[in-house]
Amino acid sequence: MDSSWPRPDRRIAALIREAAERFLAYSDTAVDELTAAAHESADYRVVLDDPQLEAADRRMNKTNMMHWLSANLQDPGARVAPSNDPDILQLARDMVRRGLDMHDLGSWRGAQHGAWSAWVDQCFAVTSDLDELRELMKVSERSMTTFIDDSIAALDAYVERERAELARGASAERHATVQLLLEGAPIARARAEARLGYALTGSHVAAIIWSDATDDAGGLDAAAEAVMRIGGAPRRLTLNASASALWVWVPADATPTVEETEAAVATHRGVRVAYGRPGHDLDGFRRSHLDAANAQRMLARVGSTRPVVRYEDVALIAVITADMAQADQFVSDTLGDLATADASLRDTALTYIRERFNASAAAEKLYTHRNTVERRLARVDQLLPAPLADNAASVVAALMLVQLRD
Repeated sequence: MDSSWPRPDRRIAALIREAAERFLAYSDTAVDELTAAAHESADYRVVLDDPQLEAADRRMNKTNMMHWLSANLQDPGARVAPSNDPDILQLARDMVRRGLDMHDLGSWRGAQHGAWSAWVDQCFAVTSDLDELRELMKVSERSMTTFIDDSIAALDAYVERERAELARGASAERHATVQLLLEGAPIARARAEARLGYALTGSHVAAIIWSDATDDAGGLDAAAEAVMRIGGAPRRLTLNASASALWVWVPADATPTVEETEAAVATHRGVRVAYGRPGHDLDGFRRSHLDAANAQRMLARVGSTRPVVRYEDVALIAVITADMAQADQFVSDTLGDLATADASLRDTALTYIRERFNASAAAEKLYTHRNTVERRLARVDQLLPAPLADNAASVVAALMLVQLRD
């Protein structure tokens, strides 16, 4: 890349290649460590609040790390050109769509420090000669730091080009208007409605529709149309939040059911939907979206693959999983051995409570005999730390969390 770049001697080049090979052996663990370091070192709220941005950020860290390691395997110690990986460029475009820039991702230096710490371990593993070690680390530090500097500069330039391109389109104005509404900033209703082409009076139900695939725009839009249709709404407001996510609002008084939504999106593999609670007027427009975002984050926290979730069904779970370590302890303390028992026992206990402690109604819901329900409930009480009747509210919350993970 640069003919004036100082080249290491053959011995140092060989050590760099050996360290890179060792590093690659545990690259996934290293990505977790450097991503955690980046998250801790800066205000990463904008990323941590959006599961898709967080996942894209992790992919970017891994891509950059693998790019630098691969370059050093091929030409140890050389100046490494920035990666032009499509995932990194897509993340940049998604940030621009949200009105953000790459600095909102937090600290690139945090990721660099995490990667450097792991690299130093490998340097010490490949040589104990102090002169070699000193030169190896000097060459490596120059290569890694310059790579990060060059990558930041290249991506910043790309973001500016994307921002200029977006500014020429009508979608930029709509995104800016929605952002003002979500932040509660003062904006005239008539002006906002004119920009959005959507009435802000009346009731609203918000949904976030997303997919792990970045090339299924048709499936996302079809899902948005289905959400509008099953909500009985005549129109919808749709924003492209990213290449793989839509923000949707429909003028409706009630949230569609999970069952009808799952049926509506079943033909679009991998498409998922998170609903907010119905809300009224400007405040409801904002709150319903924030609910949907909260429900989406909750699914990501607990590792659930459930395709459809409604915030009103999981509001309690969203609260108790804000700290996953505490949530895990809560489940263990509340359910005891029931947490790992047969799923039919947990389903029976949850259905029994939801049916107001009516064994016959629970049996009907579960398509089984009442005697079977009563036998299962007796076993549930044996497994629980405290009798079900004495701790029903906590048991329900814990069972719902386990059910989401299942």
